[in-house]
Amino acid sequence: MDRQQEYVLRTIEERDIRFVRLWFTDVLGALKSVAVAPAELEQAFAEGIGFDGSAIAGFTRVYEADMIVQPDASTFTVIPWRGDNPGTARMFCDIRMPDGTPAPSDSRNVLRRALDSAAEDGFTFYTHPEIEFYLFKEPYDAKVGPIPIDQAGYFDHVARGDGHDFRRAAITMLEKMGISVEYSHHEGGPGQNEIDLRYADALSMADNIMTMRTVVREVALQHGALASFMPKPLAGQPGSAMHTHVSLFEGDRNAFYEPTANYELSQTGRRFTAGVLRHAREITAVTNQWVNSYKRIWGGGEAPAHVCWGHNNRSALVRVPMYSFGKGHSRRIEIRSLDSACNPYLSFALILAAGLKGVREGYELPPEAEDDVWALTDGERRAMGIDELPQSLSEAIQVMESSELVAETLGETVFDFFLRNKRQEWYDYRAQVTPFELDRYLVRL
Repeated sequence: MDRQQEYVLRTIEERDIRFVRLWFTDVLGALKSVAVAPAELEQAFAEGIGFDGSAIAGFTRVYEADMIVQPDASTFTVIPWRGDNPGTARMFCDIRMPDGTPAPSDSRNVLRRALDSAAEDGFTFYTHPEIEFYLFKEPYDAKVGPIPIDQAGYFDHVARGDGHDFRRAAITMLEKMGISVEYSHHEGGPGQNEIDLRYADALSMADNIMTMRTVVREVALQHGALASFMPKPLAGQPGSAMHTHVSLFEGDRNAFYEPTANYELSQTGRRFTAGVLRHAREITAVTNQWVNSYKRIWGGGEAPAHVCWGHNNRSALVRVPMYSFGKGHSRRIEIRSLDSACNPYLSFALILAAGLKGVREGYELPPEAEDDVWALTDGERRAMGIDELPQSLSEAIQVMESSELVAETLGETVFDFFLRNKRQEWYDYRAQVTPFELDRYLVRL
């Protein structure tokens, strides 16, 4: 037993922790949980705990259902919203097969493989997400539709606003769990908020994102509200993105920083950006995995629908922020396509794989897009060599299924399940008769 595991067992005893929740994530990014008694934890560290993997989306087939969930002691933290007496804690887990090998269907393992590949080149991958979401009034009435908790806008300060109290409570709870928050504010849509998590390595950050979603939902319920990370819950209002800043480090040195380069972006940074751009269409089915995601991408409101980059252009897919000019550790790129409902483990793995392919194969960065890309005509964009992201989940699936990069990064098990699941989602969506169709056609036709 290592020191971290010993620390966990000691803390559980000292703080009278009676319940330990083991968290893991399915292929679609849903959080799963199983509670164990403290007395079982030592064995869980050593051997794991068996469960029926066939009951979890994308994990395994019925005839090979036995799987093992093994807690990662480094992720141990007390859950503050469950109270102190008796206390409850949680740990993220790795999923293993009965022989102890990593499960090919484990999202966390997919990201770890990508990080190991980067480490072979001497790189550590860091991410910093800006996570947007909406707060709606509870109880939710499907006949009325979602009602935002306020009518405020971007950066608005509302006297006695529910959003202030909510954000303060959510951030306090996150910090109690060891998750640092850089910024929080009201976003552009009514009831829309944003919480930005402090830079961390990609695996820790993916764990933090899963925790943050849970905390936000729990705190919202305590405040009589419903939190939703749905990409586009309100027509005519901004969608909820997860703009993600990324960089590669070699030890303590930011590999994206070169003080004499254009925008201080090094050759490694430029080639990484070129890789993300070249493979953007292939990875979109994962970074934007829901039918509703494409209503955000193609719904305006600064959502990036076109494959291009710029330094001060929020209509671009990739942006080179200039907030911290001259600060080497801060040089990064911002990828603006991800939405808040993605699986962060798979999304980070694919972004890293695409960027590393650009670095390893020496991709050339195309010219910068200096105009508002949304304002250009289709002909102007074509003349500039600007491609577009898929316009629907169906198109995104078609692009993904022919991608060697995505298949190799996700592995056969995750790749095949993801495509099957998304084809079914598109089929189910396509079969619906929507209120839009009834309003427009029922009486006329």
